[in-house]
Amino acid sequence: AKKWINIRKSYGNFYKVPRNQTKLTIMLEKLGMNYDGRPHSGLDDSKNIARIAIRMLQDGCELRVNERMHAGQLMTVSSSAPLEGAPAPQMPRYRN
Repeated sequence: AKKWINIRKSYGNFYKVPRNQTKLTIMLEKLGMNYDGRPHSGLDDSKNIARIAIRMLQDGCELRVNERMHAGQLMTVSSSAPLEGAPAPQMPRYRN
Protein backbone atom coordinates (compact mmCIF):
# COMPACT_ATOMS: atom_id res chain seq x y z
CA ALA A 1 0.00 0.00 0.00
CA LYS A 2 1.35 3.40 -0.92
CA LYS A 3 -1.50 5.46 0.52
CA TRP A 4 -4.05 4.84 3.23
CA ILE A 5 -6.36 6.33 5.84
CA ASN A 6 -4.86 6.55 9.30
CA ILE A 7 -8.00 6.19 11.43
CA ARG A 8 -6.24 7.57 14.51
CA LYS A 9 -5.48 10.81 12.66
CA SER A 10 -8.96 11.01 11.14
CA TYR A 11 -10.58 10.33 14.51
CA GLY A 12 -8.48 12.96 16.29
CA ASN A 13 -9.16 15.59 13.63
CA PHE A 14 -12.88 14.84 13.33
CA TYR A 15 -13.69 14.64 17.04
CA LYS A 16 -11.09 17.28 18.00
CA VAL A 17 -9.21 15.14 20.52
CA PRO A 18 -5.46 15.02 21.25
CA ARG A 19 -3.31 12.17 19.94
CA ASN A 20 -3.09 10.55 23.40
CA GLN A 21 -6.85 9.88 23.14
CA THR A 22 -6.61 8.00 19.84
CA LYS A 23 -5.61 4.60 21.13
CA LEU A 24 -7.95 1.88 19.89
CA THR A 25 -9.50 1.07 23.27
CA ILE A 26 -9.97 4.75 24.13
CA MET A 27 -11.58 5.53 20.77
CA LEU A 28 -14.02 2.65 21.23
CA GLU A 29 -14.78 3.69 24.81
CA LYS A 30 -15.47 7.32 23.82
CA LEU A 31 -17.85 6.07 21.11
CA GLY A 32 -19.70 3.91 23.64
CA MET A 33 -18.41 0.63 22.21
CA ASN A 34 -16.72 -2.33 23.81
CA TYR A 35 -13.64 -3.99 22.35
CA ASP A 36 -14.73 -7.16 20.54
CA GLY A 37 -12.27 -10.07 20.52
CA ARG A 38 -8.75 -10.51 21.80
CA PRO A 39 -6.53 -7.45 22.24
CA HIS A 40 -3.61 -7.22 19.79
CA SER A 41 -5.14 -9.84 17.50
CA GLY A 42 -4.68 -8.45 14.00
CA LEU A 43 -8.08 -9.67 12.84
CA ASP A 44 -9.92 -8.44 15.94
CA ASP A 45 -8.10 -5.08 15.87
CA SER A 46 -9.09 -4.69 12.20
CA LYS A 47 -12.74 -5.44 12.94
CA ASN A 48 -12.78 -2.90 15.76
CA ILE A 49 -11.12 -0.27 13.56
CA ALA A 50 -13.79 -0.94 10.93
CA ARG A 51 -16.49 -0.38 13.58
CA ILE A 52 -14.89 2.97 14.44
CA ALA A 53 -14.73 3.94 10.74
CA ILE A 54 -18.41 3.06 10.27
CA ARG A 55 -19.39 5.17 13.28
CA MET A 56 -17.31 8.09 12.01
CA LEU A 57 -19.07 7.90 8.64
CA GLN A 58 -22.45 7.80 10.39
CA ASP A 59 -21.41 10.90 12.36
CA GLY A 60 -20.67 12.73 9.09
CA CYS A 61 -16.93 12.26 8.73
CA GLU A 62 -15.55 12.12 5.20
CA LEU A 63 -12.72 9.60 5.42
CA ARG A 64 -9.91 10.54 3.05
CA VAL A 65 -6.40 9.31 2.38
CA ASN A 66 -4.21 11.09 4.95
CA GLU A 67 -0.88 9.24 4.74
CA ARG A 68 1.28 7.87 1.95
CA MET A 69 4.73 6.53 1.24
CA HIS A 70 6.95 8.48 -1.12
CA ALA A 71 10.54 7.43 -1.81
CA GLY A 72 10.51 5.33 1.35
CA GLN A 73 9.33 8.22 3.54
CA LEU A 74 6.03 8.46 5.42
CA MET A 75 4.22 11.61 4.34
CA THR A 76 1.06 13.29 5.57
CA VAL A 77 -1.49 14.08 2.87
CA SER A 78 -3.29 17.41 3.16
CA SER A 79 -6.99 17.06 3.94
CA SER A 80 -7.67 19.69 1.26
CA ALA A 81 -6.00 17.59 -1.43
CA PRO A 82 -8.40 16.08 -3.97
CA LEU A 83 -9.27 12.42 -3.67
CA GLU A 84 -7.11 10.41 -6.04
CA GLY A 85 -8.76 7.81 -8.19
CA ALA A 86 -12.25 8.52 -6.91
CA PRO A 87 -14.88 8.84 -9.63
CA ALA A 88 -16.77 12.11 -9.84
CA PRO A 89 -20.14 11.92 -8.04
CA GLN A 90 -23.08 11.44 -10.38
CA MET A 91 -26.76 12.00 -9.89
CA PRO A 92 -28.73 8.76 -9.81
CA ARG A 93 -30.67 8.06 -12.96
CA TYR A 94 -34.33 7.23 -12.58
CA ARG A 95 -36.46 5.52 -15.16
CA ASN A 96 -40.03 6.66 -15.72
